[in-house]
Amino acid sequence: MSDRDAAIVGIYEYPDRDVDGEVNPLQIKAACAAKALADAGLSWSDVDAIYDASEGGPMNGLTISEYFGISPTVIDTTGVGGSSYEFHAAHARRAIREGKCKVALLTYGSTAHSNAFAIGVGGRGGGGTSPVDNMESFAGQTLVSNYAMAARRHMFEFGTTSEQLAEISTATRYHAMRSPDAVRAMEDLEFIDIRETTIEDVVSSRMIADPLHLLECCMISDGGGAVVIASSEVARDCAKPPVWILGSGEATQYPTNGGSLTSSAAVQSGPIAFGEAGVSPSEIDIAMIYDSFSITVLTILEDLGFCGKGEGGSWVEGGRLRYDESGGPALNTDGGGLSSNHPGMRGIFLLIEAARQLRGESTSQVDGAKLAIAHGNGGMLGSRHTAGSIVLGGD
Repeated sequence: MSDRDAAIVGIYEYPDRDVDGEVNPLQIKAACAAKALADAGLSWSDVDAIYDASEGGPMNGLTISEYFGISPTVIDTTGVGGSSYEFHAAHARRAIREGKCKVALLTYGSTAHSNAFAIGVGGRGGGGTSPVDNMESFAGQTLVSNYAMAARRHMFEFGTTSEQLAEISTATRYHAMRSPDAVRAMEDLEFIDIRETTIEDVVSSRMIADPLHLLECCMISDGGGAVVIASSEVARDCAKPPVWILGSGEATQYPTNGGSLTSSAAVQSGPIAFGEAGVSPSEIDIAMIYDSFSITVLTILEDLGFCGKGEGGSWVEGGRLRYDESGGPALNTDGGGLSSNHPGMRGIFLLIEAARQLRGESTSQVDGAKLAIAHGNGGMLGSRHTAGSIVLGGD
């Protein structure tokens, strides 16, 4: 088992998914930070490392310390999309191991819903010279269509069905209906007929980008959260039981001639994280997997080694991803991006719910949960994206 030298000691998730312009992303970040520090039994003066993905504004790393009123000795502004916070957790652990800091603060805030930000269907080009701008955007392909392309290819190569993909959505909704915050989120975002869903519900919902249906696509919400990571000497005296970072892996993947549309960068990051932690996928109780779309989860479950490539469709059948099933692991027990929140970059919530589970605080609590993986995906399947894998263990 990996050394227990850094742990998540404080967490907080912003409860509102529709702030209606009353607060901005920086205010959400600060509110979450204060609550997460209180959860840990720490104060602002204890923080000596800041991790920020600049979602609060351009060059946010230049001003975030001033906004919080602290003087960190470590500042990390890694921004790799939805997996940024898994990268941050890995980097925080390294900085702690190197003795450069003792208490790291990760924060996220977004008003994507209030700003009517077209996350999945807006244009992708920005008029620059990146590969997206000069090689892809002229074709008019949107984010959701890119995932639909990956899903269709998975169906073609492996015989995966829409009914199998729907298992992802029904499992996350099953968990969401047990979370008051997730239910209120769906109410505030004006979901219709809020209840547990069936496979038929999912495959009968409106087609968004063939073969992905409405109930296979994440919501667009406001929201935010914070995570406090501390050294072992600090963690032992915190208010809540530490959740140890046991292993981490980082990777990126981009289009290449002959490259696969059905594999993700998790193929690279997952084995590194599991190897460092000294555990195997079969030992994992909780899988917090970035669920921008159903195909995202299915692909990553395969690539992390929970099942073989192309076997994901049959592997998820029968509700095995629900928290009260023995097949496990339990998937996105907070309701996920499909039914709880998705403000644009969801990686921090994977860490938060994994920590809840290992503390025994989830609304869909897995009995005796000891090990979890939080895996973030930034960018797009079938195109350039990043993977961040964090293996976590209870005290």
